[in-house]
Amino acid sequence: MSDEREDTTTYAVVVNHEEQYSIWPADRELPHGWTAVGVTGPKANCLAHIEEVWTDMRPLSLRKHMEEQAGK
Repeated sequence: MSDEREDTTTYAVVVNHEEQYSIWPADRELPHGWTAVGVTGPKANCLAHIEEVWTDMRPLSLRKHMEEQAGK
């Protein structure tokens, strides 16, 4: 039987250069290439923020490429 405990970790919402979002434990050093966006809190709150702001799941480079192709 697994030991399921309430997650009391404070998370930070992070974003990378491709404008992809994730969460990361706020007390840990961020992985290379990720930047905190200033939103911290329980996992559910952070995920709710990401759901609200990350409306286009395509990486930034793909969005730019598609815009260039549409402009031709």
